Parts: sequence; C-alpha cells; structure tokens
Amino acid sequence: MTQAILIVDDDPAQRRILEEVVNRDGYRAVPVDGGEAALAYLEGPTGAEISLVILDLVMPGVDGMEVLKRVHPNKPNLPVIVLTAHGGIETVVNVMREGATDFVIKPVSPERLHVSMRNALKVNALTGEISRLQKKQSGRMTFGDLIANSHGMDQVIRLGKRAAQSNIPILIEGESGVGKEMIASAIQGESDRAGKPFITVNCGAIPENLVESILFGHEKGAFTGANDKHAGKFQEASGGTLFLDEIGELPLDVQVKLLRALQQGEVDPVGSKKPVKVDIRLISATNRDLLQMVKEGRFREDLYYRLNVFPIHVPPLRERKSDLPDLIAHFIRRLSAEEGKPVVGVSQDAMNMLNAFNWPGNVRQVENSVFRAIVLSDGEMLEVSDFPQIASMVEGYAGAAAPSGMREHDAHRAEQVPPYVSVGPMVTGRAVEERHTLADFARSNFSDGIAVTDHAGNVRKLEDIEAEMIRLAIEKYKGHMTEVARRLGIGRSTLYRKVRDLGLEVREN
Repeated sequence: MTQAILIVDDDPAQRRILEEVVNRDGYRAVPVDGGEAALAYLEGPTGAEISLVILDLVMPGVDGMEVLKRVHPNKPNLPVIVLTAHGGIETVVNVMREGATDFVIKPVSPERLHVSMRNALKVNALTGEISRLQKKQSGRMTFGDLIANSHGMDQVIRLGKRAAQSNIPILIEGESGVGKEMIASAIQGESDRAGKPFITVNCGAIPENLVESILFGHEKGAFTGANDKHAGKFQEASGGTLFLDEIGELPLDVQVKLLRALQQGEVDPVGSKKPVKVDIRLISATNRDLLQMVKEGRFREDLYYRLNVFPIHVPPLRERKSDLPDLIAHFIRRLSAEEGKPVVGVSQDAMNMLNAFNWPGNVRQVENSVFRAIVLSDGEMLEVSDFPQIASMVEGYAGAAAPSGMREHDAHRAEQVPPYVSVGPMVTGRAVEERHTLADFARSNFSDGIAVTDHAGNVRKLEDIEAEMIRLAIEKYKGHMTEVARRLGIGRSTLYRKVRDLGLEVREN
C-alpha cells in the first residue's frame, strides 16, 4: 500500500504544488485546508493511514504550532515536516521542541522536499522496527503490532485475545511462514505474563541427542561434555511463556517427559536427583497434521490432547490476500531503510503480479522476495523485473524474469533464473523451462550471429562469447550505453565494468 502523506496548508496554490511533488515521488497526497481540518483528519478513523505530515507553520485559526502541540503527544512516532517562510533560530528550536522531524524554508525546492520526506520515512521505519523488536524481546508485543487486517485473520485475533486471558495450553496450527511465532508473541503480550520471559524453541532444529538437555537442563558431569550446570528452556521460561515451534518433530521418548512436565509442573534435568518446579505458559505450534501423526504412531495421543486444548488455525497468505499490500509496504519501508535504498513502493504492474502469485512460503517468502527485489532495484519503485522468481511462475510475466544485475553475484543461486533461459507457464506445479543456446540467443537478436564453437569444434570460452556479444550490442545500438545495458539485461555500471575488464573500446556516436 502506498504511504499517505498529509499536506496541511491554507494556500490552495501551495497545496497543489506540494501535492504534485508528493504524488510524483510515489506517495499518496492527502491535502487539507488549514490546521482545523488537519486535526479532524488525524483524530478521525482515517488518521491511522497517514505516514507523514507536511505542515505549514503560519495559518489563520489553528496554526502549525498548535497542530504540533496537539498531535505529537498522541502520535509521537508520526514524522512532521514543517514549512515556513520565517527561518529564525528561535522558530526552528520551538518547532523541533514540539516534535517536528524536519524544518524547511519556503519556497522549498522539490529536491529538498524529496530528501526530507525520504529521510523522515526511513528514520520512522527503522524506529518502528526497533520498537517492535524491543516489544517482542521484552514480551510486550500485542495484536495491534501485527499486520493482520484481513477478514481471514479476524478469527485468529479474536481467539488469541480470548486465550491471552487464561493460562490454557494453546496449539497454533498453520503452514510454514504464516507467522505462528508472532501470534504467540502477541498472546504473551496481552496476557498477565506480559514483560516476563518469552522463550522460543524450534524443536526441529535441535539434535536428537540434545533435545532432553536443552529442554530440561542438565547437571555438571551428567554426560560427556557437560562441563557446567545448564538450566533448560523450561527453567528459563519459568514465570513467562515457553513457545515450542514445530512440536511434531520431538522424538517419542522426549514426548513422554514433556507430558510429565506439563502435568506435574516440574522437570527432571539430566543427571539431577530431584525435580525442579517450573511455572510456564505453554504455547506450541506445528505445520503438520498432528492427529494424522497420532494415527500413524509418530506422536503420542495423550500428549496431543494435552497440547490441543485451545487450537488456533492461522490461514495461509493465499487465503488472506488483502494483507499482502500492507505486508509488502511494511517490508519495503523497513528493508529499504536498512539497505540505504531509495525504494518507496511497488509499481501497479508488479503489484498485480504479486497478487496473482500464491505465495507457498507465506509471509516469510514475501519478506525474502521484497528483500531481494530491493537489493536488485536501482529505482524508487519495485518493478516486475525485480521479482524474477515470482515473474517466472506467474502466467503472463515470464518474459520479465531477468532483472538488471541478475547475472551478477547472487546469494540465491538455486533460485536464480539463468542467463538466456526463459521460464514458461506453470505445469503441474513446476516451471517448464525453455532453454536456448548462446548462439540461438545471438541469432535472434543480431543478424551477424555468434559462434559458440571454434574451428576445431570445441566450445569457446564464455568470456570470449560475452565479449563478442557486448561488442555486437555496442555496434548495433551505436554506442548508446544505456540502451546497450537495457538490451543485455544488466546495469549500466556493470556494463562499463565489463567493457573495461574485457578491454573493449567504446566510441559513443
């Protein structure tokens, strides 16, 4: 979702100018006439959508200073850029003291306002992320901190809030990546254990021979390598919440001890002569069908009924697509700020493609895809070509699956669309690849053609073929390097680097 910026000015001409600058930068401008209208908007039901305020200081009636004094205490994280024709030091000090993020002298240039808006939103995104991390770390995250506004999540939030008022064991079910841990954190934050320890254990990531020690602890010398006494996760979580993720991965012998710990409220550390009392709130999660595992004898029936007292099913992202724009906008704000990139949103074409995708990896896949797109992007809007893997799997977008920079160093080689490979439509859940040789690719683009074998019939070096292809492209497009880079599907800086490394001469016509 495009970030909304509230423009507050009593001058209609100035509002139109600011509105044009804001819209041109990829944001959504919300112009209002004067301070009273601004307060009514911010304090109303639509006020929560505003990400930034551009505020004129001198206005009749309720002026900018009064707006700051009334808004900042209630919305301390809302950035405000103040505009005024009077830039005295005393004025600057006063507006900053009242909570303004930046101060700009009129008449402001579009470039100056662009930088100010981008910096304010970046700082706010990082501040918000730090606040969320701190709340999660301290066990005070609530359902209000989650991005879950779709109808499909209403039942999850309603059940979560109800469960938070009790100490009842909770089983959160859902596919991998839907945000089960975030739901557990919100339950903890809205319960009477808020602020207490919130200990997470991924049962599938623990070596089988260490599961008992990690969960229940061990005494010094209990086994080879036990050089010190270790308090297990149960003891660490005492007084707070223990979140057991992927609980279906626990070995059967540990399931027995887990059942006893839940029933008796005590654990037996490895090597200890007496049990240790613990007071924990248990929340477990799984992406498996535990009941089917019970039928197959891979999960204890008595433990299943002990855990499945209050089940909460989190629907996959494909069943709550209305959350997707907000999730993408959130990840763009956070990750672009972290990476120092100017990205502010997603083009409509790219958003249509992302909406058409099923997201089998759910929210985690959205975050990773946006992260990679931001790294690949050179502009302020993410385009279809910045999502090559998604484009290759959505019908009608396969032709855009090779972004600039794609052929450079890639941290996800397994997911990379290879050069000169076009990925066709999905068939039975897998992409059908239509591969072409370098020669085929060259012949389809240049009348000259490029030989892939030498006179002896041996395959030529890739470096030589690449050099020849770049040379042909430069000749065909008469040395216009921007067009050459675009046609070759690489960045302009990358093209110049390759030209330099290959020792090619370029004379732009």
